[in-house]
Amino acid sequence: MNEIGGVLIKQYVYYMVPSEMKGEKLIPLNSLKYPYPQMYEKYTKKYFDHPERPKLLSKQVPKLNCLWNDVLHFLPLHPYYVYMAFTKLDIKAKEKQRFFKVPIVNLKNNKNAIYLYSQENYKGPSEPIEKDEIKLLNIEDYKELTELPPAAFEYYKKESRKGNRFGLFPYIPHVLSLGEVDINNAEIITWKEPR
Repeated sequence: MNEIGGVLIKQYVYYMVPSEMKGEKLIPLNSLKYPYPQMYEKYTKKYFDHPERPKLLSKQVPKLNCLWNDVLHFLPLHPYYVYMAFTKLDIKAKEKQRFFKVPIVNLKNNKNAIYLYSQENYKGPSEPIEKDEIKLLNIEDYKELTELPPAAFEYYKKESRKGNRFGLFPYIPHVLSLGEVDINNAEIITWKEPR
């Protein structure tokens, strides 16, 4: 939380609500493997829709010293900004896409980092993440982004014009959290709702 003029300002991260979930905690994909093998299999299928994506399953995250799917991937940006970009570009989007709006303090017991996901350093899903792209995060210093990075907007525009399928959150920094995250106090919002 940040304090402005003696008033505490809550900060949030956002996580797309999964179609199937167990309990009141978000659990990293690799931690689902043994207690919930069917869920693990269901959610790993998306990594086989492109020849390079299966390599994400063994991708290392520098500074957190873990694998890509040992962490939870949060948006540090209200998803409304992504939805508005899609609307401006006439890209069809699921209007009622739901997200957990998670208070950043819920990540306090985990090791956390910001993955900058900069266009100039991103080499594709099969290439290693550069060490400089990962910044360890003290949640007390965290501040939500207030606009969509221009590189993400340009990516949407380019890929939609080509008629390609594309990811929802390219070139938007991600908050990576190593461990489970309680969502008991998280609000469920749709990305169509303004901040």
